Amino acid sequence: MLDWWKKVMIDNYATFSGRARRSEYWYFMLFHIIIMFGLWMGFFVVLGMESEIMSGLVAVLLLLYIAGSILPSLAVTARRLHDVNKSGWMYLVCLIPFGSLVLLYYMVLDGDRGRNDYGEDPKMPVGRSSISQIGME
Repeated sequence: MLDWWKKVMIDNYATFSGRARRSEYWYFMLFHIIIMFGLWMGFFVVLGMESEIMSGLVAVLLLLYIAGSILPSLAVTARRLHDVNKSGWMYLVCLIPFGSLVLLYYMVLDGDRGRNDYGEDPKMPVGRSSISQIGME
């Protein structure tokens, strides 16, 4: 789980091209939510202690993490949409009522087998054809 988070946050920080597997997307989001929850809980605990320095420090950490994770979150979502052969701009469907449900549907779909408009299949090892992947050699 931590490996997927590091892959998105460090290796593919602002990479909007290519494809992302379901596991890459969902493990990143799970770890991202855990980090956000921990930072928010830490903020509220420190806020209850009435220590301005500590609450300010935790607030700065929270804001830095939020600001630093916006771009990778958008990028992994765009790459996940690419895996189901949709444009990353499809993310804007969230702006319409119930659009988030449409986006969620695309996030849980299995990616296209083989090459699609956005690149090679991330599940398929390099050098293997899609025919050998499904056992039809």
